[in-house]
Amino acid sequence: MKLFENIFKFNGGIQAETHKAISTAETIKKFGIPKKIILPLRQHIGRLAKINVNIGDYVLKGQLIANADGNVSAAIHAPTSGYIESIEKLPIPHPSGLPDFCVVIITDGKDTWVDKKPIDWKKIGYQKTVELLISSGIVGLGGATFPSHLKLTKKDHGAKLTTLIINAAECEPYITCDDMLMRERIDELIKGINLLHDFLEFEESIISIEDNKLDAIEKIKKAIINEKNISLKIVPTIYPSGDAKRLIYLTKGIKIPKNTRSSELGIQMFNVATIVAIYRFLEFGEPSLSRIITITGNIKKPRNYEVLFGTPLEEIITDAGGQKINNQTFIMGGPMMGFALPSIQVPVTKAMNCIISAETEMLKNDAPVLPCIRCARCAEACPVELQPQELYWFSKSKQLDKVEEYNLFDCIECGCCSYVCPSNIPLVQYYRFAKSEIIEERQHQEEANIARERNEFRLSRLEREKIERAERNAQRRAQTSSDEKSKLVEEKRKAIQEAMARVNKEGDNSL
Repeated sequence: MKLFENIFKFNGGIQAETHKAISTAETIKKFGIPKKIILPLRQHIGRLAKINVNIGDYVLKGQLIANADGNVSAAIHAPTSGYIESIEKLPIPHPSGLPDFCVVIITDGKDTWVDKKPIDWKKIGYQKTVELLISSGIVGLGGATFPSHLKLTKKDHGAKLTTLIINAAECEPYITCDDMLMRERIDELIKGINLLHDFLEFEESIISIEDNKLDAIEKIKKAIINEKNISLKIVPTIYPSGDAKRLIYLTKGIKIPKNTRSSELGIQMFNVATIVAIYRFLEFGEPSLSRIITITGNIKKPRNYEVLFGTPLEEIITDAGGQKINNQTFIMGGPMMGFALPSIQVPVTKAMNCIISAETEMLKNDAPVLPCIRCARCAEACPVELQPQELYWFSKSKQLDKVEEYNLFDCIECGCCSYVCPSNIPLVQYYRFAKSEIIEERQHQEEANIARERNEFRLSRLEREKIERAERNAQRRAQTSSDEKSKLVEEKRKAIQEAMARVNKEGDNSL
């Protein structure tokens, strides 16, 4: 076992109240099978999965019900056995609050599995294993939901992967699902790390964890004491240490340049829950069917649950005792980057790592928004080293060219600037607005470019057809002229022959 002491501090960040002890007093509870499963097709970054079942079909647990549509997509599986009741638009947990297509399964309570087939990756080889992982439905379970098979490459732009960083930081307040996973399922995590280490031929694997997770740290130390390839890096508890680029810098002191992937520098990162999911797929043939989520905040019995995807959130809230103070306000994710749910009539998805029942202090929105005093606290807190106050002014005045000059799209929307602002300005909301305006403008420009190209192609086609038509007409005229000339010659020849025939006939008669 190696324990790295040196860390490389990134700029900015905040030290907020973590509120993590609320949900770690109890062990992970495995939630039962609900009567109805509602599976949104929009559970990952990229294209929606393509449904391959019909209403009325009986499906088994682990059965593929929607295929990944292309490379940047993820498959969807039946979390338990039952019948497909409907395929319709229903409310889903998404910032837009809009309904989306879902597959509804009426469960039979039997939890009957498909024929599970463990995968011997050493036997079938690297390429075939990656192809099978595309059908696993595994995405980044830290919240990003990026299809995991896309990160299982041995090289990127010619650079060989050398370092695997396991993201165990879990920096957002309230969220403890990864912490509890490490405490209770450390054996599976270590086996998964070793599997990925060998599969992608890393030179080193480093678990990076915040120093406030004392129980998990002790579990890891004991588990890796005889592991030669796995090291432990304890980083300070500072938000947003769990951001990929920030954690890489804390761990290795390497800054990932703009528009560059860490894999291009030989570094790949996976969340702890994602690693366990990959391990269980390869070792037991189990696709992505469930996850651990934190139910916390203004809750009577806060804890972590292991829940099947598609389970109605309301049932879990009820099991946790409901709210202590009824305000019907729930946040998905952490308080810094999460979003308020329109209701709890939504299902659990792959992206749902935490549900916070909003506490009284979270609801205090009566503080007036005051003018910016240019105190620069936001700039000091920004981990990406941007100039938030300038971005704010340009976003507010819709100077979109200026916000791009000031690298708006480098903003990770962590919320540090809004958190420290003494004027209570919702800075991140302005940045999101500016981003949406720019994206919309780009889309309109792209549509205009496509329309212009189509029009130019149409004019070019019409001109080409005009020239081709003229050439065909010329050829027809030329052919007609030639045919008429031949016809005249033939008629003249026949006339001469007929005249000669008459002369000969008259000569014979005269004799």
